[in-house]
Amino acid sequence: MTRSELASRIHSVSHLTGEFVLRSGRTATEYFDKYRFEGDPVLLDAIAKEMAALVPADIEVLAGLEMGGIPVVTALGRHTGLPCAFVRKQAKEYGTCRLAEGADIVGRRVLVVEDVVTSGGQIVLSTADLRALGADVREALCVIDREQGGAEALKAEGIDLLSLLTATDLRASA
Repeated sequence: MTRSELASRIHSVSHLTGEFVLRSGRTATEYFDKYRFEGDPVLLDAIAKEMAALVPADIEVLAGLEMGGIPVVTALGRHTGLPCAFVRKQAKEYGTCRLAEGADIVGRRVLVVEDVVTSGGQIVLSTADLRALGADVREALCVIDREQGGAEALKAEGIDLLSLLTATDLRASA
């Protein structure tokens, strides 16, 4: 599947119109329902296959953010062979009481993986937490960059945003 075909497939599966409140608090008239492409194993595998080429060569751990980044990072791990960490929004208060489950992140080059980026707010928060735990995070990788300031907000925090597709790509594929 070419990137253009992938964009078309994602658009047809996940693009919704209406009035939606985003995590950032903004209101949007179009929405990319990530669960529709994450819940399709064939499409998710094709997405991960394409994303694998965007993973920087020195990455040691892929870190998927709760909740949408978890299926993406799991599929991406299958294509890269890299271990995965699953990052909670906050550490649980029972069991291991860990913020990042799975692969060890301490002292390792970690790539944050997310599904859709709008403002970049959750990536900023989670990256600060991961860095405080000893992870070396310089980049984040997403399936869709909505092109609404996320890349700029991340850059201000020393994080480069890598994206498989942008909202412009998806609209052009429709």
